[in-house]
Amino acid sequence: MRVKPPFRHKSPLRRLGDSVSDQLSDAASRVKPDLHAISSGKAVKTGLITAGSVAGLTAGSAAISSLRHRTGRERDDS
Repeated sequence: MRVKPPFRHKSPLRRLGDSVSDQLSDAASRVKPDLHAISSGKAVKTGLITAGSVAGLTAGSAAISSLRHRTGRERDDS
């Protein structure tokens, strides 16, 4: 029977993910509820910046995952 450690430490990658998630939720909570007052050009620009940021985070996450899988396979092959 395996005994679990009393505390589970988060990996650096998990801490980074939590930090990004916290930042995004903080930014979302600061958005003004009266978005209709913003001119449409500014709303479009803000939306594009947000979409680009999310796409960048997704691509970065995929790259990290790919590298982790690749290094894991190299260790198994040797």
